[in-house]
Amino acid sequence: MTSASDSSDTAVPPPADNYLSMVLLIDDQVMVCEAVRRALANQSDLDFHYCTEPLDALRVAQEVKPTVILQDLVMPGVDGLDLVRQYRAQEATHTVPVIVLSTKDDPATKSAAFQAGANDYLVKLPDRIELIARIRYHTRAYLDHLQRDQAYRALRESQRELMRANIELERLTRIDGLTGLGNRRYFDEYIAAEWKRALRSGSPISVLMIDVDNFKRYNDAYGHLAGDEVLKQVAHVLKDGVIRSSDLAARFGGEEFVVILNDVTAAGAHQVAERLLREVHALDIQHGTERLTVSIGVATTTPEADGMPDELINAADLALFRAKAAGRDRIVIHEASEG
Repeated sequence: MTSASDSSDTAVPPPADNYLSMVLLIDDQVMVCEAVRRALANQSDLDFHYCTEPLDALRVAQEVKPTVILQDLVMPGVDGLDLVRQYRAQEATHTVPVIVLSTKDDPATKSAAFQAGANDYLVKLPDRIELIARIRYHTRAYLDHLQRDQAYRALRESQRELMRANIELERLTRIDGLTGLGNRRYFDEYIAAEWKRALRSGSPISVLMIDVDNFKRYNDAYGHLAGDEVLKQVAHVLKDGVIRSSDLAARFGGEEFVVILNDVTAAGAHQVAERLLREVHALDIQHGTERLTVSIGVATTTPEADGMPDELINAADLALFRAKAAGRDRIVIHEASEG
């Protein structure tokens, strides 16, 4: 599991006797899954998996063999409490701790969750330190229970194999190997999910298309290794600049990057773009007699039923083209009148 580092790591309780927590989140919202993934990042004793299709939850739980299940209560097509009862009815998940995540904090909902078989209850999204502490507590209690029979040793080996396979799978399918940002496939998945969410909520989405200026000339002059290092440094600026869990920075292809900003106005997106432009300047990477720069195209829209994410991406790409044509090292905002 990879993510940007979090400076608050020192405030998180240390691992409990090197137990490995295999965490499975069942939630239909990709944004929530990404927020939890980032909250658990850089904890060496936590391995995170998620399932956004509640109808597949039991099958995924049997494959992953979690030590803790984080379970949303409200999902399309499935009653979260019924799903908790199904865990308790299955041999493979009968004793696995279930932490219910709910937007409701009323006693009746909590009581119903515990009666269905939940072990714990948190109002989402919970505080990061509390979430990690509770996951570790329930993992230790569960694995202490399993240690009483021979299945524990087999479970640990299965966990190690699954974690190694998961790291490799994530590297191949979600993360760009050079920069550590999301790759094009993950970007396409993420913007499709966020478009649907924004369509329901009526909130805006902004896309920033970012291109390293004269990158081919830099590669020709300094070599591909130096070019790769430039891409890594620009990616680091973007990773640090995308601070909300609902936003995403990804490598779009070659020397081109993309940032998704959720629930941000055009003015707010412009401010983010200006900050990123300044931070790239601050890298002070020399390119001949000049310094290396980027150009940024910005587009913002509030999704409508007959619209598609590609229209927003194309609008940001058009603004980027105009920024390059106007002399590079600048920001151009796509205007709605441009179509």
